Amino acid sequence: MADKPTIVLVHGFWGGAAHWSKVIVELHRRGYDKLLAVENPLTALADDAERTRKMVKQVDGPVLLVGHSYGGAVITEAGDLPNVTGLVYVAAFAPDAGESPGQLSQEMPPAAFDNIVPDSDGYLWIKQDAFHDSFAQDLTQEEALVMAVTQKAPLASTFGDAVTVPAWRAKPCWYQVSAQDRMIHPDNERRMAQRMEPRKTIELDASHASLASRPVEVCDLIELAVRETTG
Repeated sequence: MADKPTIVLVHGFWGGAAHWSKVIVELHRRGYDKLLAVENPLTALADDAERTRKMVKQVDGPVLLVGHSYGGAVITEAGDLPNVTGLVYVAAFAPDAGESPGQLSQEMPPAAFDNIVPDSDGYLWIKQDAFHDSFAQDLTQEEALVMAVTQKAPLASTFGDAVTVPAWRAKPCWYQVSAQDRMIHPDNERRMAQRMEPRKTIELDASHASLASRPVEVCDLIELAVRETTG
């Protein structure tokens, strides 16, 4: 295999870069030492895509972008840089041109949609007492509690930000569906994956938090993407 790419991990709504902690540990155990995790502001798709682009541009060499949840929209928008060799979607939005995460969710509402509530400053939160059941029902109560208390709320307007030119139309991609996802409808994930014609789609009997509950299988998919983009 040629030199391994730098793997750049992009988080979604209601969490930060630390949501990737188990994936980071597993990838490092497998010998991947070029790992970066973006900390997105979650203020607008343009802001988050620009933050991701800046990190990618700091890398001298090939980059594999991996996005969870709304992070899929971010890598779709930011993945057009020439050193990005592929895109991996982990229970993630993969909008087409002109589509937003909010539009996709309204077309096929997920089970926990009503557990998302706005505050008086325009940020959206998952109700703390519903976080475990909504986002991470296959994690322990304690793990979900930490996620609930430390959740990073997006500006509500970010839900309506549309992708301009989707990178998945030009870059090879891979997709992981979470069959028990309550934040993005599993059929929505299947629909988005199918139209991308990914190199590989895997389906896990997992919650939205598959990056934390099934890190081994998620890393298997990432490693497949590495092999197929490096030879």
